[in-house]
Amino acid sequence: MDCRRLGSTEIDCSRLGWGAFKIGRDQGTKFPEGYLIPSEEDSMQIIDGMLELGITLLDTAPSYGLSEERLGKAIKGRRDDVILATKVGEQFRNGRSEYDFSSQAAVRSLQGSLQALQTDHVDLLLVHSDGNDRAILEDLEYIETLEAFKQSGMARAIGFSGKTLEGNQAAMAWSDVLMVEYHLEDRSHESLIAKAAEEGVGILIKKALRSGHLPAEQALNFVLNDSPVADSITSIVIGSLSPQRMKSNIELLGA
Repeated sequence: MDCRRLGSTEIDCSRLGWGAFKIGRDQGTKFPEGYLIPSEEDSMQIIDGMLELGITLLDTAPSYGLSEERLGKAIKGRRDDVILATKVGEQFRNGRSEYDFSSQAAVRSLQGSLQALQTDHVDLLLVHSDGNDRAILEDLEYIETLEAFKQSGMARAIGFSGKTLEGNQAAMAWSDVLMVEYHLEDRSHESLIAKAAEEGVGILIKKALRSGHLPAEQALNFVLNDSPVADSITSIVIGSLSPQRMKSNIELLGA
């Protein structure tokens, strides 16, 4: 699997990353087809299958239900072989998302994630925006808390997973990495992706398949091959319960 350096950090990420949403949560999704959370045993096999493909970037979040806990069990003893990305800002309880962008909530969230993941640090820590990007970023204490996580070694790199172009642009001032939505039907972040690369900010792409609504071959070829900013993108994060399907994606792209 081809790996790329994440912006100005010393972190190398596989060209295709795996989003571990589906092994932990099946409520409140935007996927076109429903699914059931796999058993813990099946989840371990899925995770092993993804790692065997050479996928090193594993993306999770507290709002992904059982995802962090299951990843923690699966990578025990091989923590150094993976790049763990998780988030702060959102929890999913009783079938609905709850957002809290206070510094105190960020501390509690990261501590909980580290416990679930059975590690003393994550490689990437992103703010999981609710769409009110400007309000989140205006809280300087919150940003200072994220920077403190990095200084203490609890996170190797920090960044923003925003929902607006303006928000992601503003977050470039302190972010090591941005996670942005970019696909054939939404190219609004194209200029930002290019600018971020120029400034040494890593770019992770979310929803490249528009949550399963776009054909994989066409969508992935666009983002990684045909897009004018393909060379500025570090990794695409794809959520799947099928290592075989991910293998097909890797073979398709020669990633």
